[in-house]
Amino acid sequence: MKAVRFTNWKSFPELKDIERPVPGPGEVLLKVAGAGACHSDVAIFQDYDADFPVAPFLKPEYTLGHENSGWIEELGDGVTGLKKGDAYLVYGPIGCGHCRACSRGQDTYCDNVAEMPYMGMGLGRDGGMAEYIVAPARNLVPLGDADPVEAAPLSDAGLTPYHAIKLSMRQLEGGGKFALVIGLGGLGQLAVQMLKALTGATVIATDMKSDAMATAAKNGAITVEGGEDQAERIREITGGRGVDAVFDFVGVKPTVEVSQKVVARRGRITVVGIAGGQVSWDFYTNPYEAELTNTYWGTIEDLYDVADLYRAGLIKPEVTVYPMDKALDAYQDLVDGKISGRAVVAPHS
Repeated sequence: MKAVRFTNWKSFPELKDIERPVPGPGEVLLKVAGAGACHSDVAIFQDYDADFPVAPFLKPEYTLGHENSGWIEELGDGVTGLKKGDAYLVYGPIGCGHCRACSRGQDTYCDNVAEMPYMGMGLGRDGGMAEYIVAPARNLVPLGDADPVEAAPLSDAGLTPYHAIKLSMRQLEGGGKFALVIGLGGLGQLAVQMLKALTGATVIATDMKSDAMATAAKNGAITVEGGEDQAERIREITGGRGVDAVFDFVGVKPTVEVSQKVVARRGRITVVGIAGGQVSWDFYTNPYEAELTNTYWGTIEDLYDVADLYRAGLIKPEVTVYPMDKALDAYQDLVDGKISGRAVVAPHS
């Protein structure tokens, strides 16, 4: 079968022919419907090296793709209750399966991560940027009759903002609340839609790209352009009080600093973007009881909720679909900044 392989650090992926995988006990073989190309993949093959902190879990060679959906093709030993041909999202993280974090469906925060040979599917273990993928049966979230190709990015680009929003619901409960979304790529656009679907908050969105802000405005956000007075304009929308919940999907120093300038007292800043920006904090400039935190993916229960929102028509990822033989073009377009929303490789379309 064809697969997009991460072969070495600082090297562009390769499209190769490899053996079709066979599901082991407790696993299923999925015929891949869609695999999302994510900026995290680009970081792995373009930015990381063998000295990077998580490099031991991401050592090449393996198939990329941690945003996956597909149809069940074959069941491994001991798997029951699943039927060939049904469509599922694939929860990408894989933890030890028996610690406290894994028992609550949060493999991303596995207590025994140091003992794991990989972080998840497409992250050290073969992922879904291929014609077929093997996944643990417990990692499947049903899609019903929803379009699995379009849904594929929801397993990260939907799950990650949903988890961040869910943890900020205390700040967004009640009337007169404000939420700010910084960075309107695939995750940020879905965050805007989720905030409109799940809360009564006024949603403010900002990005450097006018077309991205136009999309956010179409989905109900008030948009603010970047610039020297960006923070002042955001605070003006809130009547000077500030934003109750900020979601930074970039994570560079300037975006986190804007977050700090606009957050309200008792508000919450969640840095979701993994750019690694460093900022300062002090008692006299931080609004009282305002939180600054980060988050990473979410739980499999969260992904069930995301799938429900999608099936209900409350969220819709913007996707550009590529056939398998153009899979490397999807990553190159992502590197070149040509993708609006998410690039999805559909091997069997």
